[in-house]
Amino acid sequence: MAPSDRFVAETSFHVRYAETDAMQIVHHASYIVYFEEGRSHYARQRGSDYASFERSGYYLTVSEVQARYIKPIQYDQRVIVRCWIEEMKSRTLTFAYEIVDASTQSVCVTGTTKHICITHDGRVTKIPEAWRAWMD
Repeated sequence: MAPSDRFVAETSFHVRYAETDAMQIVHHASYIVYFEEGRSHYARQRGSDYASFERSGYYLTVSEVQARYIKPIQYDQRVIVRCWIEEMKSRTLTFAYEIVDASTQSVCVTGTTKHICITHDGRVTKIPEAWRAWMD
């Protein structure tokens, strides 16, 4: 369940046919793309976008992905992706996600992605202060 003690971004969309398998159920790999959409929306809601982050000399590379599939989602179903920061350390950032059916609000998928901040030349570095402020 999404926390009530921190900022949670929500975005919604209809599942596209290309994201489903032969049974018209969302393919498990598509949820990772949904997580990405959730965190991109999170960044925009917090006043920055990932493209600006990259232009400033950094990347947040994915180091771990975890997903728990609770209930299948089907073609054309409207879903809501909720995203929040679960944990931030000096060089790593963990986003958490909930994907819910928009009509019933039932949770279909939960997950996390862990990221490590690197410079464009691949050196591990501290997360910039502007992004660290999101946790305050």
